[in-house]
Amino acid sequence: MVIKVALFDMDGTIWSAPIDWGEARRRIGVPDDGYPIAHHLAQLPSEERAEKEAILRHFEEEGVRLGRPVTGAAELLEFLRHHGIKCVLVTNNSRRSAETVLRETRLAFDAVFTREDGALKPEPEALLRPLEHMGAKPEEAVLVGDSHHDLVAALQAGIREVVLISPSERARSFFPEGARFREAKDLIEAREILEEIIDFGS
Repeated sequence: MVIKVALFDMDGTIWSAPIDWGEARRRIGVPDDGYPIAHHLAQLPSEERAEKEAILRHFEEEGVRLGRPVTGAAELLEFLRHHGIKCVLVTNNSRRSAETVLRETRLAFDAVFTREDGALKPEPEALLRPLEHMGAKPEEAVLVGDSHHDLVAALQAGIREVVLISPSERARSFFPEGARFREAKDLIEAREILEEIIDFGS
């Protein structure tokens, strides 16, 4: 099947944010159970949720302020577009943070989906909705990310091709047993893997 859409994560994939998310979880008071912080906040009463969302926004804003683009992101997007593949950003981050990162990096995506747009990764709907928006099937997509959120969402959505960039040991601890994915040390190596996937698909 020909690849039509590449779904990209943001933090840890195209943007390097030196943030201690473990500390963020401790300050907000949510468990490290493999689900994103925003998942837990959505289940709180409105007053408590607003207070803790402010802490999350602070950490996200620090991630934007202190972060930097990941080497090779612009070249990878250009390579995919050259092959007629649409590029979509799908992040559990806020739209405000995503838009700031895109201004800083000058990276252009065909569509951007943030947590304000609906389901969060690792829920499959977080990827299925962008694919529906782009008119593509899961088997016509590839996902490029770095975490268990990306991997689990892709597996449950039926996306067969997943490329993870240097996943952390914490992320690996939440990987489903036997999960199939390809691993790259950086976006430059990811491009080589994607070239193989595209050539095989065509």
